[in-house]
Parts: sequence; C-alpha cells; structure tokens
Amino acid sequence: MGSKNKLKRFKENETFHNVFQPSREELVDAVYKLKGKWRKDVFKNDNPIVLELGCGKGEYTVGLAKRFPNKNFIGIDIKGARFWRGAKTAIEDNIDNAAFIRTQIELITYIFEENEIDEIWITFPDPQIKYKRTKHRMTNLEFLERYKKVLKTNGLMHLKTDSEFMHGYTLGLLHGAGHEVLYANHNVYKLEGSPEEVTEIQTYYESQYLAKDKAITYIRFQIN
Repeated sequence: MGSKNKLKRFKENETFHNVFQPSREELVDAVYKLKGKWRKDVFKNDNPIVLELGCGKGEYTVGLAKRFPNKNFIGIDIKGARFWRGAKTAIEDNIDNAAFIRTQIELITYIFEENEIDEIWITFPDPQIKYKRTKHRMTNLEFLERYKKVLKTNGLMHLKTDSEFMHGYTLGLLHGAGHEVLYANHNVYKLEGSPEEVTEIQTYYESQYLAKDKAITYIRFQIN
C-alpha cells in the first residue's frame, strides 16, 4: 500500500465514530476515560464484549458482529490502515456493535477494566517461531495473564491459526499450565464438528492459506 493511501486511511479513521486511537501516554500515565465504560459510553447497552486481537482488516470483527447482534465486538490492531476497511464497512452497513482500537495488544489491561470482557479471539497471529521472539507470542504465559485480568470468570478464549507450530505450542502450554481446553481441531474445514463461526467467517489471509490447501486450526479454552 502506498504512503498516500495510508495517510488517507489514517485521516479517515480520525472521522470514524467507531475508531479509538488513544496514545500510549493516555493509557499508561492516567486512567483511560473509557476503561470500564465501553458498554455504557460506546455501545450504549449491557451486552457482552468480545475482543479480536490482531484484527488485521477487521473481517472477523465485522463478521462476528453481523452474526451475533446481541454482543459487542472490538477489533484491536496497531496498524490502523489495515482495520480502516473493517471500520468503514461497519459504518456503511450500519453495524453498531463493532468498534476498533489502534493500540498495542500488551496494553489491553490499561484499556479495559477487570472482568469487563466476555470473550477474546486471536486470529492468525504471527507464530514468532524464533526463540528470541517468544516474548511476542500472543499465547505465551505473560499474554495469558493479561487476558485473564480483563476477562470475566470463565470467559472464553479462541485461537484460530494456520500455524501448526502455534497450535501445538498453545495446546502444550495450556495443558502444562492447567488451563481448560474446551475444544481443539487441527483442520476445521476437513473435520466434522467445527463451530459455524469458525468456518463461515474468513479473513483475507485465511482465503489465501486455503487456496494453498493449508490446514486451519482452532482452539477454544479458558484461563484458570
């Protein structure tokens, strides 16, 4: 994408009512104004809140919001030029239960209050295979602790990935740490029993993986 297109999208994001772009200082140096108030001040309802972390173009956030109108969905990504598409689609299609935040995922405990979130989706994260990159792996123990802080008791976690490494790493870590794996499938499009929201909503990159006959995996779990 050219720099002109990026700048255009950044400027358009600033006009979208469903896009929030707090600075690091706003989050870390003070109590963020929407922390604990997302239902009341943004969605204006009491419905459950579901996050998509690393939401990319926002296809999953928007797809889930269409599918579950009685839940609120928030896509989070540091790359605002990417989720511009999802935010714009939500506005064009009057999808009022979808919003987007441009921030780093490790800051979620500054954005949401304890027990404010009902579910978290992690869709096609970078597996960070090299050992020195493990601190950025989105299902490592540090990240799981962050998720646990904002999730309600028994809140659901979902991991959908094309990486066999990420799938195996996460399953091993969950079992080793005593977390509860509720469902695991190493090829959701080939094996029966896959949840509909896993197979009926696809990201841009997922369609490319499927064209190459890559297996798509899925885990649903709870952090104890």
